Amino acid sequence: MKKSFERGAQTLAAAMLALTAVSAAAPAYAQEILGPDAAACRAGAPGPAALVRIYGFKDRGGMLRVQLYGNNPDEFLAKGTKLKRIELPVAASGDMNICVELPNYGDYAIAVRHDRDGNGKSGWNDGGGFSGNPRLSLTNLKPEYEDASFAAREGVSVVDVVMNYRSGLSIKPLVAKRD
Repeated sequence: MKKSFERGAQTLAAAMLALTAVSAAAPAYAQEILGPDAAACRAGAPGPAALVRIYGFKDRGGMLRVQLYGNNPDEFLAKGTKLKRIELPVAASGDMNICVELPNYGDYAIAVRHDRDGNGKSGWNDGGGFSGNPRLSLTNLKPEYEDASFAAREGVSVVDVVMNYRSGLSIKPLVAKRD
């Protein structure tokens, strides 16, 4: 009986250890990964890729645009200089996790726009955000590259972007930034 109990306890301990290993390997971004590059951000993907976790939406209509820019401050946000653009309808609820496959490891910047009315044009009531979550204002809607850049060094880089919207005469997030 004692040996049977010991074997049972050892089996239980081994199962708990295996479960802990699986939990530790599970990504912190267990919510659905969206976009045409989604496979590049799934657990075990080798990279290089950026998982852009977007949160703080004002509402749930319209389209979301995620644009990738390379390591050239002079080309950041300039027309025709983006490396990649992904557009998706805004999710009905929750954060949006968009995978962006990167051409190589290195430094990049992400710009996100919430086209609230879905007309494809930038409007006064649209929202936006950037990697690095730089502070924005009505007089400074385009941050410096250095304030919005991130380093993709190994595997999948997680990039949090908090959305900003016009509120009176200021541009600000509607939610607190995450730690």
